[in-house]
Amino acid sequence: MLKLGVLASGRGSNFQSIIDAAESGRLGASVEVLVVDNPSAFAIKRAENHNIQHLFINPRDFASKDDFFVKIAAELKGRGVGLVILAGFMRIVRKPLLDAFPMRVMNIHPALLPSFPGLHGQSQTIDYGVKISGCTVHFVDEGMDTGPVIIQAAVPVLPRDTEEKLSARILSLEHKIFPEAIRLFSEGRLEVEGRIVRVKKRSGQNELEPEASLVNPPLGY
Repeated sequence: MLKLGVLASGRGSNFQSIIDAAESGRLGASVEVLVVDNPSAFAIKRAENHNIQHLFINPRDFASKDDFFVKIAAELKGRGVGLVILAGFMRIVRKPLLDAFPMRVMNIHPALLPSFPGLHGQSQTIDYGVKISGCTVHFVDEGMDTGPVIIQAAVPVLPRDTEEKLSARILSLEHKIFPEAIRLFSEGRLEVEGRIVRVKKRSGQNELEPEASLVNPPLGY
């Protein structure tokens, strides 16, 4: 079974959605370890509630950022981790971890990449006046939210949306698509060709059919 190593810095709501999906048997994966860079992260409590080992690795204990990620990579490798999950990990991942897990580090971002990378994607969305937003799961590379896109989900941006209201609607979709991306990986169905992530069909599965379009404001409004 695929072993997951999760990196988090805060409350870990996506971590919880992954735990729940793993425990239900939907993922074909188990959470092996949680690594935090913040000893007060609520994600630790979530790990304890499910008897998941957790490690606090203090970045201040290392001479460089690269050394910090060398340590993380060694801890994950030593536990047989096959896929690394960034669940609200508030640091840019460095080369030592990416080299140790090539195209095996996943992140989720609260915007439809490549639009609005970096922090505060939801407030950027509102300030820019776009009509459709959402979230993106992607493989991590050395850029900021620039890795190949695995799966996306969209929501309309409503006229009276605040950052908090939009964030809440996006977060509910994050909890659905992050476990889905992990499931596809665990089933060996993701192929990366340059910037393109292709999802292989199951045997006998039909081609994807387009679903209803999301138009905002609705046609004929």
